[in-house]
Amino acid sequence: MKLIVAIVRPEQLSDVLEALFHAEVKGLTISRVHGHGGEMEHVENYRGTTVKMALAEKVRIEIGVSNHFVEPTVRAILGAARTGEVGDGKVMVLPIEKIYRIRTGEEDQAAVTPVAPPDEE
Repeated sequence: MKLIVAIVRPEQLSDVLEALFHAEVKGLTISRVHGHGGEMEHVENYRGTTVKMALAEKVRIEIGVSNHFVEPTVRAILGAARTGEVGDGKVMVLPIEKIYRIRTGEEDQAAVTPVAPPDEE
């Protein structure tokens, strides 16, 4: 089981969600976040004051998947989020020690959506 965390441009979110839908990946969390990576700082005028804008608006997507869905999920995100410009974001794959589904009490593989086909678990 893995937790996939993707940080992407807000304007790419619809494309990423569509790609995940086509990859049959379900069950995700989306948060609006601000961060700084390789983007150049830009300066804006706000109420007559010059302000350095150091943090860029991004979207954080978190998806818990079975091992079978790691590669399709990552490929879907990479393909849909890439613009080729600095600031496209990152995808991180982290191990999950334990998962519980609150509604049913299921644990681990049974609690992850999607799960691997029965012959691959």
